[in-house]
Amino acid sequence: MRNLIHSIRRFFTSEDGPTAVEYAVMLALIVVVCLASVRLVGLRARNKFNAVKNYLTIVEPAGSHTVDLFG
Repeated sequence: MRNLIHSIRRFFTSEDGPTAVEYAVMLALIVVVCLASVRLVGLRARNKFNAVKNYLTIVEPAGSHTVDLFG
């Protein structure tokens, strides 16, 4: 048990401890920014797809429930 406590104490008092913590904080911030940007892009893409869907619904011929893209 003493060896474990000594190792932990040495980790936090050496240069490697704070450096590892700084890298962990930077990584966490990068992950948060990436997740936020992916969510924003996803929301904008969903809005664009909904706009196209609504447009296709408006211009759909009366009585037609399918759109033949190749005919």
